[in-house]
Formats: sequence, C-alpha cells, structure tokens
Amino acid sequence: MNKNNKNLNALRILGIEAVNKANSGHPGIVLGASPIVYTLFTKFMNLNPSNPSWFNRDRFVLSAGHGSALLYSALHLSGFNLSIEEIKNFRQLNSKTPGHPEFGHTQGVEATTGPLGQGFAMGVGMALGESHLAGMYNKDDLKLINHFTYVLCGDGDLQEGVCQEAISFAGRYKLNKLIVLHDSNDIQLDAPVEVAQSEDIQLKFKAAGWNTLKVENGEDLIAIENAIKSAQQSDKPTYIEVKTIIGIGSTNQGTTKVHGAPLGNDIQTVKNYFNWNESEFVIPQDVYDFWKENVLNRGVEANNQWNEMFEKYKESNPQLAEQLLKSIDKQWDIDLKELEALNKSTEQATRVSSGEVFNLLSKNIPAIIGGSADLCESTKIKGADGNYDFDNTKARNIMYGVREFAMSAINNGMALHGGLLPVASGFFVFADYLKPALRMSAIMNIQTLSVFTHDSVAVGEDGPTHQPIEQLAMLRSIPNMSVYRPCDMAETIASYYNALNNKNNPSVIIATRQNLKELDHSSNLIDQVKKGAYILSETPNANITLIATGSEVSLALDIKQILERENQKVNVVSMINMNEFNKQSKEYQDSIINRNTTRFSIELGSTYGWHKFLGDQGKAYGIDTFGYSAPFADVIKEIKFTSEEIAKDIISVLK
Repeated sequence: MNKNNKNLNALRILGIEAVNKANSGHPGIVLGASPIVYTLFTKFMNLNPSNPSWFNRDRFVLSAGHGSALLYSALHLSGFNLSIEEIKNFRQLNSKTPGHPEFGHTQGVEATTGPLGQGFAMGVGMALGESHLAGMYNKDDLKLINHFTYVLCGDGDLQEGVCQEAISFAGRYKLNKLIVLHDSNDIQLDAPVEVAQSEDIQLKFKAAGWNTLKVENGEDLIAIENAIKSAQQSDKPTYIEVKTIIGIGSTNQGTTKVHGAPLGNDIQTVKNYFNWNESEFVIPQDVYDFWKENVLNRGVEANNQWNEMFEKYKESNPQLAEQLLKSIDKQWDIDLKELEALNKSTEQATRVSSGEVFNLLSKNIPAIIGGSADLCESTKIKGADGNYDFDNTKARNIMYGVREFAMSAINNGMALHGGLLPVASGFFVFADYLKPALRMSAIMNIQTLSVFTHDSVAVGEDGPTHQPIEQLAMLRSIPNMSVYRPCDMAETIASYYNALNNKNNPSVIIATRQNLKELDHSSNLIDQVKKGAYILSETPNANITLIATGSEVSLALDIKQILERENQKVNVVSMINMNEFNKQSKEYQDSIINRNTTRFSIELGSTYGWHKFLGDQGKAYGIDTFGYSAPFADVIKEIKFTSEEIAKDIISVLK
C-alpha cells in the first residue's frame, strides 16, 4: 500500500543507497522499519531541527543502532544539520554518519547505540528523567516538562538481559511517557528468531505492567498512527509490536541474507518495487517540502509555544525557573567550605565519608538523583526527598532493585535527557555488571557518577565472590573514565568536588567498608587530587618512593616509619586517580614520582597496570589471586599484606 508514497520511500531509498555506497551496513531494517520512523517523525515527534537541544523535545532512541542509515535518512530529510554529502559518506572516516549512531557527533542523535539492549534502557532513563522533572517543575497551568520518549528496538534488543531489567523497572514505575516500538520481523543475523526464543513477548510485557499493542501489518501507516495515539493516552509504558518484513521489496526479503549485507545490484529490484525513478541520492524537492512542513515547521511552532510558556513560568516561578536553567547548564552549587567542614579527626570508613559528602551535595544540588541496586544502607548513597515512585515523582532516591546493568544504563539516559546529575552505587565487585554501561557513558562523554564501596579483600568473610581484585584495573582501562580511590574524608571531599566539576566525563569513586585514619594534607589538596597524584609525605634526598591508593595510603605511611628505622629515606605518594595522573605532563609526573628512587606500589587489588611507574628495580605489592573467606585480619596475614611484611620485602629488594 506504500509503493507510491514518495515521502516514505525517500526515507527507505536514501538509507539503502548509503549502505550500498559504503558496501557496509544493514539494509533490512531500513526497508522494513521505515514506516515506523516515517510515522513517528512526520506525525508525532515534537522536535526542532533548527534548535536540536530544545529541552522539551520528544526523544527518539534507535536502540537497534545497526539501523543507523535509517536514522540518518530521517534526520537529513527532517532538516537537521546533516547534508546529503554526509549521507553519501556513510561509515567513512570522519563522517557525521558513522556505522552506529554516536551522541554528540551527529546532530539529532540522542544516544550512542549499537550494543543491543542499552538503547532501550537509556530510553527508560530518559522517560524517568521526564517524569521526575515534571514532578519537580510543572504547575497545573504550566506543563513545562511534558514530552514523550520513543524507542525503536529489534528482536535482538529484547533478548538482552539489560532489556529485561529495564522492562521490569519501567513497568514498576509506570513510566507512561515511554513508547517502545518493536520492529518485529522474526529474523536475526544467524537464523529466524524462533530458533533462539519461544516466549510470548506480548505477555512478557503485560506481566511487567506495560500497556501492549500490536500492528499486524508494518506497512499500514494508519494502524501504526492509531497505535501511537492510543499509547499516548495510557497510564503505563507502552509496547507496540509492529510486524514488519525485513528487507521488504528485495529479492531476499524476509530472510537473514538481507539483515547485514548491502543489496548490491538488487537495489534496483527494490527501487522498482517502490516505483522509485530518481537518480542516486537525489530527493525531489516536493519530498523535502513535505518533511519540512511536517517535521521542521511543526517543531518550530511547538518550540515557540513552549518558549512563550517558559516566559510565563519565569514570571510566576522565578526561583524554580532559575534552578532548572542552572541544572540544564550543569551549574552545580558546590560550597567547598561547607564540604571541608565535614572533615574530622576520628577514623571512619570512606563509604561513611562518601555518604556524608553525598548527603550535603544532594541538599544543595537539586539535580542530583539516584541510589543503589538494593544496597543504599551499605553504600550510604541514598537520593534526597524520599523514594521516587509514580505517585511521588519529585523524590530523588531511585530504588533500582537488583538491576545493576540497567541502573547504570538508566542513569546514562537521565544524563542524556539533561537537567539531572545521576548517581549509582553498589559493591565494587559488581562493577562488572555495570561495565558495558560505564563504557557507554565514557564513549558519550556524559557526566554520571558511580560510587562503589566494599573495595577490597577487607570485605573479609564474604569471600572471593565479593572481594574485588581486577575491578580497579578494569575501570582504569576505560578511556575518558575518571576513577578516584580516596584514602580518607579529605580526599573523599576532593574526589566529589573534582568529579562534579568534570562535566564531560563519567566519574567513579571507590570507598572502603573498614575504618581508615584521617591523614594530614596540604591546603591545595583539591588541585592535587585533580592532577591524580601528589606527594603526601616527602623526605629530602629520598631513595624510596611508595605509591599507594585508598586504604593502603595509611599503610604506606606505616611502612615508611619502619623503613626509616632502617636508615631509608622515603617519599609517600597518594595516587588517588591514576587516569588523571596519566594525563599530566611528563614534568609533573616526574616531580611526583622521582625516577632516581626505587619505586614500589601498594594497592590491595591486582598489580596490573602499576609496573609502568616502577622501573626495572621496583615492585608492585597487591593481590593477583582471588581472595579468601575469613576475617579481614586473617586474610591480610595470609597474603602477607602487613606493614611489617611489605617493609621486610622492600629491604630485601634493595639488597
């Protein structure tokens, strides 16, 4: 029925021409899912290509990121800053049309997607952000935050574990501004879906508390439109299954052969099927005019109406308006003197220090939102103003449940939405569960904060399953990630301060369960922490440098005292953030770690990554095996990680 719809078919043909020219990409989804995207963009999406960052725009997430050619075609036709030349350069070096959508790289792309399932979860996060901000700022007569989040997913997305976590979460919290459209073509890369999956997806969503709809014919534009209209009226998130034919119009339609292989000469078969007679990459002006009228012009009008509403809002709610604008611009109110007043001389775990700092920041920064994966009481990270719920949307503590991966991906979605500073917490060993989403936040250069506690074998009796070994090395290996491991309250304060001022990167703070000594620091600790490492204790003409982090910094000071009794001269360096230290100039690095000394690293985790600082004569002290289930004191003795044992070994190395 759509063979002669030029405005729709321009979307299909432009996408498959891009794939063909690149000789790389996924034409099947472009052909099959175009009616869904066409309907969304030309009938529903409130977005303004001339002002792509308009705050109350609808969000569209292509969770099936391999269908990027479809998204780029829609963005081009809608009037975003994405030229036809960029479409021609699909998947080429330095183009604005990379193989999978990249946030911040291509105008109109709301999230980096491709790893299946994560786009879905980020869409949940965007809907959560909309719900919370609406509760925070909307007034009866002024609905300032009032938009939908649309997600296009595929069969593969719905098989990912993170998707199941996100589905459960969204249903529980009735995120009714979330509408998921499933490009349900029953085909995966290797085989038909039935080979790998047999459950009833509709019933699965219903069981999770979703509104469910089905469009039997993916070419039926009226049915798709009616389904979306119905979804907009629901008090639940909505799942719309749209039965499509992958690669429709091609010789191999409906088969795996058209999923991820360019059409080649068969592209003419498709063009004939859809009665498309234009030259390659040529779009008729009347098609551009149609898209301009139904996307750009409609979006400009909606944006202008919102601007008028916001002016009224500023008059009647000046403080809230200013607060929202500051949150959108990431102007966080951080009173350093108030933070430093938290310092104390008593010993305490850095998870406790972290909790105290977090609570103060949450009080002063209304954009902070988050919680833990069912561990708030242990991690001490609990959002302010009570627990968020569908009937208490102003609250800022998110009860994520035991859904670690989704927690981090949802937070990515909230960060992408804007106006929020999302925080996630958990036990450090479970950073493994979050890693793919942490990596995604680093790729996107977005500001999120993760706080992990129980950071070493000091967990003791919980045993090796709960004792982090390789997790520090793992996080430090992620580009653009800033990883802090503070040694006391003062360093914890400095870590939070620097993390909040690092607005274009995700940050991680690692904290202990066991109590630590409060150490003496210089007055410029904030800047020292910003640079990643500093000399905590310096001795003239030192011949030894001890480099430590977190709970091992005070241990290094104890080792220094023992070594000095052996007539050694020792510097102690706190390397609170290896990632940031690695970014510093060689001159600064050499001023902190004296290459003329024998160097030793001391950290209760894997020694992987430390040797670059130690030279040929130095040694890394850590634990390169899994831990033990026993009281902490017994574990430390078993692995010989006491000040006496390490000092004794250092003397033997020096000989």
